[in-house]
Amino acid sequence: MARSRTKVQAEFVLFDVIYEDGRQTSNRKVPTNIIGGIDGDEPARAFIEAQDAEIAERSGQSRGPIARIVRAGAKTK
Repeated sequence: MARSRTKVQAEFVLFDVIYEDGRQTSNRKVPTNIIGGIDGDEPARAFIEAQDAEIAERSGQSRGPIARIVRAGAKTK
């Protein structure tokens, strides 16, 4: 008897973040429930900026402004 397979929805989408000073962080997790729709991936920027603010508060070091975000593994043009 054949097994039925159900498609599992990922809980997170991974993003690479490039800062204005040229630094990059990879594989930043953003919950799937906040992205998509009309705004596309733009809500991910606000989520990552909030993460950066929390990290800066705890560590005392600011990461600086974000230049752009791209999905991890996405091909660049």
